[in-house]
Amino acid sequence: MDFKFLQDSISGKWVISAPKRSKRPDRSKGVEPSCPFCVGREADEKEVYRIGGKEGDPNWKVRVVPNKYPFAPIHEVIIHSPDHHKSFDELPLDHTELIIKTYRERFKAHQDKGKVYVFHNHGEGGGESLGHPHSQLVVIPDNVKMEIPVLPEEAKGEEFQETEFFKISCPITSEWPDEVWIHPKERGRLFSEITDLEIKDMAKVLYRTIQIFDLRHGHEFPFNFYIYPGGDWYLRLIPRLKILGGFELGTGISVNTQDPKETIAFIKEHFESPNEEKIRQVHRADYRRSV
Repeated sequence: MDFKFLQDSISGKWVISAPKRSKRPDRSKGVEPSCPFCVGREADEKEVYRIGGKEGDPNWKVRVVPNKYPFAPIHEVIIHSPDHHKSFDELPLDHTELIIKTYRERFKAHQDKGKVYVFHNHGEGGGESLGHPHSQLVVIPDNVKMEIPVLPEEAKGEEFQETEFFKISCPITSEWPDEVWIHPKERGRLFSEITDLEIKDMAKVLYRTIQIFDLRHGHEFPFNFYIYPGGDWYLRLIPRLKILGGFELGTGISVNTQDPKETIAFIKEHFESPNEEKIRQVHRADYRRSV
């Protein structure tokens, strides 16, 4: 096994030792490796799931393969699309629905094996090692405690952006600038219980939220999101706009320099009346800087 779960005997905190992951392709090291997720590489790894076409052929829409550099007993890569460049804010909404459906189906496949944690890294500042848009799924053994915050209770007077099935909020206790929480109005369920109608709505919410932050931070802004692995699930999106300092690393206490009330006000301002031309200008400007 190429990884170990280690528990500190004093603090009780868990650490994963996975030195093999230092060998994985990483564009942040200055060299863009040949992409293992692009069309034509279907035979490189045995698929565990796909949408579109037959196993091994290039006519796919979403693929799931084992991670070659795992840090958990089950560790999968969810390849969003054949397109090497398009992220959530550029893919068609119906394709984003397919990605979220894949999250659900892989969650269902593993939910009896441990704690299923789905996450996405975007941009070098978000820890993305390969540029082809993808998410990951890991299954953590039940005896390993993960310190993940539960969904906060609604604060009195707290502002929300609502859709048919979801609420978008920026809790007053947010730890990161422009942090956003997305949760279903029907509470108390695992993510595997999300319905197709909710997925359709969630795809729009994710698409619009990322586009709105494109306006604020530029098209290629780095971010992470994860889906809570337990009951009363939510999706937490974190723009990676700051580097943690010694106080935060040492104490575990975050210093948030952005007022969450301003963040939700910005989201509400742009959610229903998107400035599509301004978004296109942001995308074009970032593209010009990258070539």
